[in-house]
Amino acid sequence: MSRVTLAQWQMLAAVVDHGGFARAAEAIHKSPSTLNHAVHKLEELLGVQVLEPVGRQVRLTEAGELLLRRARQLIESAAALEDVAGRLAEGLEAEVVLAVDQVFPTDALARALDDFSEAYPYVRVQLHETVLNGGIEMLYDGSADLVVSGLSAQGFLGEPLVSVRFLAVAHPDHPLHGLERELDLRDLIQHRQLVVRDSALRQSMDAGWLKAEQRWTVSHLETSVDMVKRGLGFAWLPETRIQAALAAGELRRLPLAAGGIREIPVQLIHRDRDRAGPATRDLAEALIREAGGCSAALDSAASNG
Repeated sequence: MSRVTLAQWQMLAAVVDHGGFARAAEAIHKSPSTLNHAVHKLEELLGVQVLEPVGRQVRLTEAGELLLRRARQLIESAAALEDVAGRLAEGLEAEVVLAVDQVFPTDALARALDDFSEAYPYVRVQLHETVLNGGIEMLYDGSADLVVSGLSAQGFLGEPLVSVRFLAVAHPDHPLHGLERELDLRDLIQHRQLVVRDSALRQSMDAGWLKAEQRWTVSHLETSVDMVKRGLGFAWLPETRIQAALAAGELRRLPLAAGGIREIPVQLIHRDRDRAGPATRDLAEALIREAGGCSAALDSAASNG
């Protein structure tokens, strides 16, 4: 057990912050003799002088400055601990589990989590990046508090977040671009398609056009983007993930006569909206807010493009 109590460190800090025993006593509603005794007891227990007289005032010794600087960390940690305990007593969750489909715009996700962390710095977030049925499976299992998905979940109501456009693209030097004409799906059959694997463990599904004779299936969307940029195949990729690559000429849209663009409505689903705690509700609001800003930006880009 620590020989010096947290209260003694707090009283020392008060004396220093208020410039003396009398002012500190008035500020924290203790008698000057109580503060004086606490500080002298602290010095006795540590075997180190922490205050020295300067006229009618006192100031920290060199050792006192070092010790109080470290002690303030303890004081702040204790205050934070009590704040967390109070929030937990009021029903605040210790952790929120969020499952987000990889097609959801990463900028919107990052901003939502950043806003959330400002309001709830001590609530942990478990983020699962899912594909297709992965998030829905977690919803059915009861292992996710919030799910962002492009699929509907039977028995649950979702709230629209953003509509994600998927573009058929390939490297500028890909043979499909070398045809220099409008393409149809028969042209794609002879070339390698890159798709992302469903992250669900039990009820995985396929989505989109999957008739290419050659197909590579990867586990993460970023892997698919990277491979297409390397000229290893073609794919339908979220516009938000490839805007920079398109602008830089690393990718080009395939000139398909039809089907070159797909739109996927992404929604937010609560595991149990009525029983959701304050942190879960606020994280949901942050996702809705940031997705709305992303939708406006995408609509503006589409109208300008």
